Amino acid sequence: MRFSLSPRRQRLLAALLAAVCLAGGALFALRAALPDTFYIAEGEELRIASMPFLTARQDKGPVAEAGGINADKSRNTTLTLLGVLPVKTVRTVTAARRTVEASGTPFGIKMFSNGALVVAFSDLYTVRGSENPAKEAGLRLGDLITSVNGRSVRSNNDLTAAITAAAGSALQVEYLRDGEPHTCTLTPAADRETGAWRAGVWVRDSSAGIGTLTFTDPGHGTFAGLGHAISDTDTGARISLLSGEIVPVTITGCVRGAAGAPGELHGEFAGGTVLGTVLANDATGVYGTLQGSVPGTACPVADQQEVALGPAQILATVEDGVPALYDVTIERVNMTAADPNRNLLVRVTDKDLLQKTGGIVQGMSGSPILQNGRLVGAVTHVLVNDPTHGYGIFARTMLTRADAIAG
Repeated sequence: MRFSLSPRRQRLLAALLAAVCLAGGALFALRAALPDTFYIAEGEELRIASMPFLTARQDKGPVAEAGGINADKSRNTTLTLLGVLPVKTVRTVTAARRTVEASGTPFGIKMFSNGALVVAFSDLYTVRGSENPAKEAGLRLGDLITSVNGRSVRSNNDLTAAITAAAGSALQVEYLRDGEPHTCTLTPAADRETGAWRAGVWVRDSSAGIGTLTFTDPGHGTFAGLGHAISDTDTGARISLLSGEIVPVTITGCVRGAAGAPGELHGEFAGGTVLGTVLANDATGVYGTLQGSVPGTACPVADQQEVALGPAQILATVEDGVPALYDVTIERVNMTAADPNRNLLVRVTDKDLLQKTGGIVQGMSGSPILQNGRLVGAVTHVLVNDPTHGYGIFARTMLTRADAIAG
């Protein structure tokens, strides 16, 4: 006997199957948007402020405890949709809430790279015509030359001296490309006009710029700023740190941002005073140890699930040398973003800041983001086509990295 449905029932069944598929897809996306581990303060329950429709149910079972000075307690917690449908089981770690000094103070960064960064090529005119030994050897923009013939290269002078001493002989060059070691053979050529030996490459061994200090941690003697790495302006490659320091900066003016043209804070380095030593130029920021005193406001650090959609403030210095609070709205919270610099999407709503800067400008990177009396993140990037919007990183991410770097 053949089973058949009426056209009306066929449409109802198709609609039901489509609804089930959509619900399954939405549930999968929701599960993927949740990290596997959450940190919660002592005495508090897991609540995800940006997802109020999720509730937490503590699973029964033993509590694992880690020893040491940073001891924590962890357990499994099941997150459910409206208290009914299980979504994902996560690990919750209980630890003491940390307090740091939110800064918002501009600072200058002076860095020397751990090698010579290739930033440009320049063809040579030799007796054989136009040549470029560096290109012919296989070097590319952004490569970091670390040694020549087994001798370390730490500066432009080191590289120039090695090329001159070779007098046209082949050089074994070691370099890093995207963090991976490589080797090539480079044979310098003699410039037809001057007779000097050249490689046809321009390199950079240092960098300087301004940004905003996110927080200091007097208890550990550390600082964190920028919320992203310092990269070479020509190649976009992250500067490989040899040494560095941070110094005071005086803001002298601002170029307002507009769609397609990001604005910029202008500042002058204050001479003679060193605020700290840079220990790491990390994808999540610049970190190091404090040597001087930096004013700040004591502020507890929020965990990522405590960041809510809605009103917040950024603490930034755009004039007069004094950090000020400006209103913003957190429009998106992404706890599982592949790029930690884009965990938050914020929109500037403060009329005063929009009048002064047009929104977020270069130099404001690292400005603390505050919400409900807690440090929730730091500004990292401006949206080029809309300077009223910018991205942010979780403060917890920066604090964890600062702790690791400080040992």
